[in-house]
Order: sequence, then structure tokens, then C-alpha cells
Amino acid sequence: MPMKYSSLRLPWEKVEKGQGFFIPCLDTEAMKEWGLKKAFSLRILDAHASVGILDGKLGVMFYRKPQFV
Repeated sequence: MPMKYSSLRLPWEKVEKGQGFFIPCLDTEAMKEWGLKKAFSLRILDAHASVGILDGKLGVMFYRKPQFV
């Protein structure tokens, strides 16, 4: 049975360019897809995600590309 992500709140509104956050999870592809859809629905078009291990936990790192002047 897949996890329902609707109750999970991602801090996209507070993430500025060059910042990110890590969500530990087992189904990384589903989390990556859901997190990016959530960002795009908030009109955050520079959102990116990469799967990795942080502090021994598997998950997805969501981030916004830094703005270069």
C-alpha cells in the first residue's frame, strides 16, 4: 500500500534560491515526482530533486538552483 503524501507539508514557500531540504523515504521515485509536482503547482519552476543518502538515511534532496547575477 503506497504512502499518502497529502498530509506531508513541504517547505517550498520558505526555500529561497540556493537552499534546499531533505526528505527521508524509501520510495524515492514517488517522493521525487510528488515533491516536484508540489513545487510546480506553487509556480516554483527552478525546483530540482536528487536521490541520495544523508546521515545514513535514504531520501530525496529538494533544492532550488542559486541565482547568478
